[in-house]
Amino acid sequence: MRRAVDPETLLDSRPSVGAALAVGADALRAAGVDSGAVDAEWLLAAGLRVPRGTLRTEPDRLLEAPEVGWYVAALRRRMKREPLQHVLGTAAFRDVIVRVNTDALVPRPETELLAEWALQLLPHGVDRPLVIDLGTGSGCIACAIASERPEVEVIALEVSPRAAALARENVAALGLSARVAVEVSDLFSALGTRRADVIVSNPPYLPTNLIATLAPEVSQYDPRTALDGGPDGLRVIRRLVAEAPSRLRPGGVLVLETAGGEQARAVAQLMQAQDLVKIETRTDMAGVERFVMGRLR
Repeated sequence: MRRAVDPETLLDSRPSVGAALAVGADALRAAGVDSGAVDAEWLLAAGLRVPRGTLRTEPDRLLEAPEVGWYVAALRRRMKREPLQHVLGTAAFRDVIVRVNTDALVPRPETELLAEWALQLLPHGVDRPLVIDLGTGSGCIACAIASERPEVEVIALEVSPRAAALARENVAALGLSARVAVEVSDLFSALGTRRADVIVSNPPYLPTNLIATLAPEVSQYDPRTALDGGPDGLRVIRRLVAEAPSRLRPGGVLVLETAGGEQARAVAQLMQAQDLVKIETRTDMAGVERFVMGRLR
């Protein structure tokens, strides 16, 4: 990693948009951020309170001192490998924007595919179908499903009280409180006797020893409880798959995100052992077999 460019040099003048982007991209790349150019655009657009695309049409616009100050501070945070979404304070997930912080995972683009599959699996013609989003984190899956299917009720379960509080904030901000309930729960313990048409979950699935090898954005900033799946990554998933059938309505489905590959196939076997049927897998954006679905008879 080469010596980082100090973005503080921008504070000595009123740089143009183009000059600020060049310094920011160089500083971020030097700090090991592969997406340095794109991240610099997101940060500068946030500082100027304009759409990112506007930057390309106004490269000669001069920044005001407060705008330069915010941008430089944001660059410094990102250079320390703080996730871009944490610096911005929000993350886009399908059709919703949710607030994010260190209390929950930053929503991943791959998980949008999990939410999409859950939406496709929802029954039609059913009065008030019920979805359980297990391990809701920021509430992104629960909010996306409720936003796209206005007849659906969602119960979002989360073991971390701090993450549950964040999810409640996002549910309220999106005007979904009438149909999305967030409960602090160890797996299904707070659910009571209700059964769901769809259980969807992005559970902790990383093997413990793998976490330290991941990018700093993940290993240092994502909550450990949302990542750590035990020695083989299946500690939580085994419990989840074992309990899920008793929480599903007849014909209901369980759909999970996994680490992919061999783990996805192991999860399919766990579902078979619990007498779930019509088991399917789907690939992520990179073509990795990552998502697994099983149906209650």
